[in-house]
Amino acid sequence: MKEIELKMQGEIKRLTNQTFKFDERIHEGWFSAVYFLKTREIVEKYHSDNIVTMQFFQKEHAILCGTDEVIALIKTFAKNADELEIRSLKDGDKIKPFETVLTIKGPYQNFGYLEGIIDGIFARRTSVATNVYNVVKAARKSGVQKPVIFMGDRDDHFTQQSGDGYAAYIGGSKAQATHAMNEWWGKQGMGTMPHALIQLFRGDVVEATKAYKAEFPEDELMALVDYNNDVITDSLKVAREFGEELKGVRVDTSRTMVDQYFCRNPEVMGAFDPRGANPVLLFALREALDKEGFNHVKIVATGGFNAERIEAYEEQGVPIDIYGVGGSLLKIHIGFTGDNVLLNGEHEAKAGRRYRDNPRLELVD
Repeated sequence: MKEIELKMQGEIKRLTNQTFKFDERIHEGWFSAVYFLKTREIVEKYHSDNIVTMQFFQKEHAILCGTDEVIALIKTFAKNADELEIRSLKDGDKIKPFETVLTIKGPYQNFGYLEGIIDGIFARRTSVATNVYNVVKAARKSGVQKPVIFMGDRDDHFTQQSGDGYAAYIGGSKAQATHAMNEWWGKQGMGTMPHALIQLFRGDVVEATKAYKAEFPEDELMALVDYNNDVITDSLKVAREFGEELKGVRVDTSRTMVDQYFCRNPEVMGAFDPRGANPVLLFALREALDKEGFNHVKIVATGGFNAERIEAYEEQGVPIDIYGVGGSLLKIHIGFTGDNVLLNGEHEAKAGRRYRDNPRLELVD
């Protein structure tokens, strides 16, 4: 297969068949709905000479992802794959409802059993890419793009990390939590410290941060500051200790917790939800850092963020410099459909469906 060009924010990246680690049982139909396998047997006996055109679409405004993976799947597992005519959009393309994103033309029995697998690849990759795109868009204020860290490693099965990470990259996230998430696009995972590290230092954030700095001196120093549920106190402790070396503090306060700041300042309560990493707490943290001259220290916020919450925080001007987002990015909400719409070049499809040509489709060699 010739490599398929990907365009995303001015960058060019190509994926090849070698990128994907397909399960060889696809050849046996192990992952295909049984009715596709039965249909293949019937067609081979009764209509093996017919040529069908199958097209794929979905029903949302979305960021397409999965085309390279689908093309590699077809080239690997379809019978006489080089004789099929494949036309496709590219990963990263913005797509409209019912827009055709891929067509396959050839004998049905050579590729039809892959239909459900193709739908599934498109559904997952496009959902993740679109979710990330919407979060990244929400985190863009006055033309300034705030980084979004993809932290979805704990929200789904680990075998999905490479594909999800690539889809997140297509959606606009260039910082991701694991090496696997970066596998398909050539980077490495990034991250600083979890709560477990602070626990092993018995809640002493400063000592945990010292140890981190000693072991990873080349990293930008970021301290996790919500372990003791007192983010302002602990942020100031590490800022005073490390000064200019401290690049940021991460707030990951649970949405079932109320930070100690509000216990010390009950007069601010009553007009908002005080739980979690709420705007009032983050404004107070920024003010406290700036008051002591730590203007350079960035605030990283994680825990329960999605596009809607980020958009609301940005509208309020909440002083967050970097967002970490996880589970909300993995919601699969875009379903794809494959339909046979032409038979030997003539219209033949289920009621309500028709061939929808798309001039944006490119022929795949």
